[in-house]
Order: sequence, then structure tokens, then C-alpha cells
Amino acid sequence: MRNVRLIVIALLFSSLSLSAEAAVLASLDRSQVGAGEAVQLTLQHDGQTDSQPDLGALRQDFDIVGRSTGSSIQIVNGKMSAQTQMNLTLMPKHGGKIVIPALQWGSQSSPALTLTVGGNSTSTQPGNAASAGNAHVFIVTSLDQKQPYVQAAVTLTVKLYVDEPLYQASLELQPNNDVLIQQLGKDRQTSESYHGREYQMVERKYLLFSQRSGAIKLDGPVLDAQVPDSSNADPFAADPFFGNAFGHTPFAGMMNATRPIRIQGDQLALNVRPRPAANANQDWLPAQNVTLTETLQPASGTFHASDPITLHLHLEALGLTASQLPDLSQLMTLPNGLRAYPDQAKLNDNVQGSSVLGTRDQDIAIIASQAGRYVIPAMHLYWWDTAKNVQRRIDLSEHALEILPGAADASAGKTPPLPRAADSTQRGAAPSSHPANPAPAIPPGYLWPLISLALALLWLGTMLVLWQRKRRNNGAMSGQRKRQEPILPAMPDSNQARKAFQQACRENDPQTARRQLLAWAHTAWPDDPPIGIKSIAARIGEPVLEPLLQQLDRACYTGGKWQGQPLLEALPSLSGKDKPDARTDEGLAPLYP
Repeated sequence: MRNVRLIVIALLFSSLSLSAEAAVLASLDRSQVGAGEAVQLTLQHDGQTDSQPDLGALRQDFDIVGRSTGSSIQIVNGKMSAQTQMNLTLMPKHGGKIVIPALQWGSQSSPALTLTVGGNSTSTQPGNAASAGNAHVFIVTSLDQKQPYVQAAVTLTVKLYVDEPLYQASLELQPNNDVLIQQLGKDRQTSESYHGREYQMVERKYLLFSQRSGAIKLDGPVLDAQVPDSSNADPFAADPFFGNAFGHTPFAGMMNATRPIRIQGDQLALNVRPRPAANANQDWLPAQNVTLTETLQPASGTFHASDPITLHLHLEALGLTASQLPDLSQLMTLPNGLRAYPDQAKLNDNVQGSSVLGTRDQDIAIIASQAGRYVIPAMHLYWWDTAKNVQRRIDLSEHALEILPGAADASAGKTPPLPRAADSTQRGAAPSSHPANPAPAIPPGYLWPLISLALALLWLGTMLVLWQRKRRNNGAMSGQRKRQEPILPAMPDSNQARKAFQQACRENDPQTARRQLLAWAHTAWPDDPPIGIKSIAARIGEPVLEPLLQQLDRACYTGGKWQGQPLLEALPSLSGKDKPDARTDEGLAPLYP
């Protein structure tokens, strides 16, 4: 009996040892799929293994959008066998005949397979998408211009056509270092006939802002979604109980199987023109139209010293966002005796047709320190007409101001007449036999102390009035700034931003270096982050860094070559370099320094 038990145990252990000739099998659920459709690849490894297959060869032609792994052990007629299975959901990156190469799994390899993928259903050429007759989902894209100026707005229109339900759908357009992307307005949905076939059409518009000149390529929009899988029917659809008892299937559609799809639009190509030389020394505002208006408040009447005069400036540009518009207070040059106190600007973006209308409203308080005649010089704003390819100028006329003395100055300037002691006799007059009652005279020792006291009281009263007025103005201005304080994005990681900035300097990539430097600065000054390269230079306050930062800022927009090594060596760290006395309230940074 003991020998029988030993024999059984030996047979069991021997069955656990798997064949050394383990093999890897590979199979596809379909040998032909349409464009944008996924395919299931199954890999089966005979025998137990802790290794994973090498899937690197698949990534050249496929995106792996899903995977699952399982194992099983079977005992048949006393013989034990084990299998490890991996299921991969593959999304082809292009059409045509694709060869799935042999995949290495441990010491074994899978056989090669062939998959046929239908033609590109995302073409923007009319007819290519829908003429095949079986295109249920496709994308059409169009650009309003293909040769824009650097940083000018380009409108991209994306139209998604579908004739079957979509689940968990997402449409994305990925930006890169050369193009900033902003969605324009909300999606529009409608029914539309395309080549004799009815579709549900979803239209979305984007604004593209190129950050350098030259040829730029941008990947087309990508749709990821789930669509019904007709090969797997609803298990409740044919159930006689639900169909007869309720007259319809209450769970219809809930148990339907779906399959993933990925549709990508055509690649977008832009040939970006550089900033014209005629606009080299002005603000760079490439737009379809720009208007600038001003209002002086009060518009008429008398002006006194120390009383604020408000200049309201309204700037709007078609084809630019509000953040791209310059700070107009920087364009003002005031004579001696006048000081400007700009308020926080109000920025707003509105959709106008197929473009964006950016507006900037700003109040500038002008205060004269003393009476006199002042002239506020004319203001000139230059912008580039992208429709006519010419530079245009907006002129605001000069303002002459007659400033009268302030109420405090007028009071302080009036000195009471000095009282004179009455004489008992006048020169050349006969003495009177009845002397008149003399007026009470102030003793000479008390006259000047009383005058000094009166002047001191007037001065103290003037200072009290000015202090109360300044307190009310500061409270109103600080409250307005607090209400208009922009919401900052989430703070990036300091080490990550610093390393990305240093890597960009080594690679001489000005766009990435500028963006990562601003992100780094946000972590260095989280309570009051700088809003531009110019602000960073002012805060650091080192003369050697200012020209290097100016070179970086200019290289981002001129498209010229830039060497990042000098800036990398001169700026190893931002910590501890903040100089409060060097900060300036710049407002929003302009497009160009």
C-alpha cells in the first residue's frame, strides 16, 4: 500500500513538470477591420511562466488600448497542463496591410500574422470618407488660413459625422511646443446630409496660436469612443418572458457589447510667416481689426491739484485674446507735475463669428501735484492688419489741462492782514481836544505766535482731508483688484520645472525654456507669481541676467537661433533672489518685450 502511494505522488509531481517544448500561439479575432476599428490579439503561452511578452514590435503600427492576462491549469486523464493567456486590444495607426511580427515570450516566439485595415476614413477631402458606403464615423477638418503670421489666431473647424450611437466619447486636439490651442465657444450639433447619407454632425472650433515662424505640423484631432458590437447580441433581446410580459425589453441596450474605436483627423500643416521688419520696434498685434477709444472723467469743468482725473481706455482686437493686448498705461508719457495710477485692467474674450474678440478696459487716475497748465501727449498704438498685410496706427489726441490750486493750497495761501496799533495823533493833523476810544491792540509779543498757530491748524486740517480721501480711494481700488484677481493654474513642481528649463537651455529650445522658466518662477514666488520674463528680470535684479532673459524672450517670437548655455550658467537657482524693491506692477505681459 505504501508503494502505491509513493507511485501516485510521483505521478502527480511528474505531471506538474511542463513540457520543455512550450509554444506561443497567436490569433486575431478578425483578419480585416475598418479604419478606426480595434482588433483583438490573443497570445497563449503553453506552460507556466513569470515572464511577459515583448510588445515593442507592436507599437510601430498599433496603439495598445487594452490588455488582460489570465492563466489556467487542466488535468485530463491524470495529465496536468498549464496555460497563460494575454488578450490585447490593438488600434491600428494606419490603413493597408499590416504584418504583426513574431513576438518573443520567454524563450519562445509567436507566429507572424497579417491584418488588413480599411482606407483612411478621416480624410478631409470630400468623398473620401463617406464614398466608401460603410463609414459610420469620420472627421472633417478645415483651417481658415494656412499661412498666418506668428502669434496670429488661426481658426480650426472640426466636424464629426456619426450615424451610430457613441458611448464614452472624447474628442481631443493635443497641443505641442509650437502651437497654443484654445477651444472657441461651445459645440454645435445638427443633422446634415453628406454624400446622400444622413449623419449627426458635431462641430467644434479651436483657435491656434503659433509660437514661432516656419513650417509647423500638428497632429489631427482624435476621437476615442465605444460603439455597439453587432457580433454580440443583447441577451435579453430574445427573452420570451420579458418580451411577452412587458411588451418590450426593459433591459434593451443595457447589456449590449461595445468595442472601442479611434478616429484621427488629418495632420494639420501651417506655414507661419515671421513678424515683419516694419513692426520690429512696436507692439506686435496681428489682428483683423483693432479699435481704441478713450473717455476723460470728468469730461469738463474745473480741475484742481490733488484731485484725480480718470482716463478710461477701451481696447478691442478681432483675432486676439484679451491676454495678448498690451498695457496701455506703458504707452503714456506725462510731463513733470502729473503722475499716473493705473487700475487693474478688465479682460474679456467673446466669440465673434469664426474668431475671437478680445477686449481690455483700463482706468488710469491722473493727479497733478500743483497748479499749472499741463499737456498730456498724444498716444499712438501700432497694429498689423493681417487681412491687408499692412501696419496701421491708432492715434489718440493730446489733452490740455488747466489745473487750479487745490482747496488746501488756496486756504494756506491766504494770510490774514496784520492789525495796526491806533496812533493818538496823525501826521499833519491838529490834535483833538476829545481823544477817540482806541481799538484794542494785540500785544507785540503775542502776534506772531498766533499767526503760526493758525497756519499749523490749517496745515493739519489739509493733511487730514487728504489722508481720508487717499484711504477711501485705496480701499476701493484694493477691493476692485481683489474681485478681479485671476485664478492661477495649479502650481507646478519646482524641481520638475527647473530641470525642464535647464534641459531646454541645453537643447537651445527658446519656447520650452520660456514656458518652463515661468512655471519655475511660479513655484519660487507662489504668493505673487511673475507674469512675464520682464517681471522675472526685475525681481532678480542682476544686471548680467537682464540681457540674457531679453534674448530668450525675443528668440521666442523672431524665429532666430538662440544659445541657451549662457542663461543656464547664469541662472542656477531662483530661491532667495526676490528683491521687493525691484518689483514693478506690469499688468499683463505684452506679446513682445
